[in-house]
This record gives sequence, structure tokens and C-alpha cells, in this order.
Amino acid sequence: MIGSLADRLSIKPEVAAALRAGGPVVALESTLISHGLPYPANVEVARASEAAVREAGAVPATIAIHDGRLLVGLDDAELEALATAPADSVLKASRPSLSAALTRDGWSATTVSATMIAAHAAGITVFATGGIGGVHMGALGGPGALEPPTFDISSDLEELARTPMVVVCAGPKAILDVPATLEVLETRGVPLVAVGQADLPGFTARSSGVPAPWSVPDVAAAAGLAVAHLALGLGGAIVICVPVPADVALPDEIARRVAEQAAREADAAGIHGPALTPWLLARIAAITDGASVRANTALIVNDALVAGQIAVRLARG
Repeated sequence: MIGSLADRLSIKPEVAAALRAGGPVVALESTLISHGLPYPANVEVARASEAAVREAGAVPATIAIHDGRLLVGLDDAELEALATAPADSVLKASRPSLSAALTRDGWSATTVSATMIAAHAAGITVFATGGIGGVHMGALGGPGALEPPTFDISSDLEELARTPMVVVCAGPKAILDVPATLEVLETRGVPLVAVGQADLPGFTARSSGVPAPWSVPDVAAAAGLAVAHLALGLGGAIVICVPVPADVALPDEIARRVAEQAAREADAAGIHGPALTPWLLARIAAITDGASVRANTALIVNDALVAGQIAVRLARG
């Protein structure tokens, strides 16, 4: 028998104990380990993210799939195994591919949507990631867009609209059509909140150049808004956007220029679908001589720290 989603959960004892006690827990995704960064940087960032969650006073729960089980919390050996598995052997699991991931042997890494599904099933309400997916450049066509339209839109957006959770990130990934992504999220009723600035953070840049739909002065205010959102029972997520640390941020204009260049090159090479995001991030890393990787790793850890702080505030009630 296949079993329900709850039947597939394997929750680490530390995580389970924290959840039973009503303590703060933060979910962390695993595609950054399998497809986001090379070894050993991938496992170093994963461990640094977990350490940041603990620094804030919360319990980390990195989520992945192995041999048909949804692992909610990975130990050091499992982190190492996922980090060293050949990338082409690890499936990127999202809502559309979750059933496939749970009916195959070996590792599958969870994207934003699959991590949210697993975290919600386990009873976790706070999730930290680097950047959310969205509407890719050229997805909708129009003047100045790549041709023909690709209709490449991440399932992250649907998950954000349907799963109640506090998602902490550094904004939509820089490779996206940010205004179109915001329009879709607005239509689906998902609030995006910038912390400490009026502009929406630009992933590896401090600003996307797009005004945030809502902003709050600090993490405490963001946590208060998150509490109110979850209490309303609206059914979707609230996205808390924290800018990348200033000392490693790419200049705003450079970040946008290289993202547009990489998108044009991907379109010319015919790269679309699940392979697109890893290809674009690798190409941007090459164009920026590694500066985007340094910014990306810093923002991932910073998001985990802020998510831990928010989780602690939510647990206090």
C-alpha cells in the first residue's frame, strides 16, 4: 500500500520533541544541497543554516526524501550523503513530482513547494529558503521579452497560495520576472513583506528595484504580522523578505544586468524547466567571478537566522 503523506513522514526525534512541546522549529529545503552549490560548499552552507537556526533558539529541520520517506530533519551522515550524491541521481521534488519522488529509490531534494508540503504535514509553520521561485523571464512574452513565450512559472507560487506558512527568503530569485511574479502572488492572495526597507529585496542584491507590496521596520514587526496572518486562517503563506547582508551584496544594477544576460543565453541554448534555475545560477556565478555565490550563501544563512528569530516569537504566542 502506498500510504498517505503522513504515513511517509520520518520526523527526527529532536524535531518531534520540539513540535510536541510547542517549541520553535524552522524547516529548511534541500535543493540547495543537491543542485544549488558544489561540494563541500553545499554541506557547509546547510550546516551553517542549521547553526543559525539554533543560534536564534529554534530547532532546524532540513527536509529531503530518501527511499520513499519524507525525512523531516537530517543528521550529519544524511546531509553528507545527499551533498555527495551525483546531481543527476537526485530528483528535484516539487508538488508535481512528489509522487514520483516518493516511489523511487535514492535521494530526492525538496524545492520550496515540496518542503512546504512536508513541513505543513509535520506541523511546522516557519520555513527558510534562499529565494522563492516565480515567473521566469520570457514566460509571458510581450514587448522586449524573450521569444517565444515559455510559460515557465514555478509551482512555488501555487504552493504559497495554498499552504499556510511563514516563508522567510531574500525575495524572488534574481533570474525571475519580479513584477510578473508579484502580480501572480497578489492575484493568489499571498502577502510579500520587506523587512527594514521600502523596496523588495533582490535576492543577491539589496534591492530588486521594485517597491515592496508591504514593509515593516524590523524582525519583531514581521513576526507580529506573521502571527496575524496565520491567525486569520486564510490558507496561504506570508512571505517575509530579508535583504542580503550588505557586505556581500551585488550592486543592484549589476545583479539585474547579469540575470538578464544569463536568461538570454539560456533561451538561446533552449534550456527550460527544472534544469533552468541551476543553469542560470551557475552561469551568473561564472559571469560575476563567484561574487553571486558568496552573496547567495550569506543570504541563505541570514534567512535561516531570521526565520529562527520569527519562530521563537511565534512559539511564545
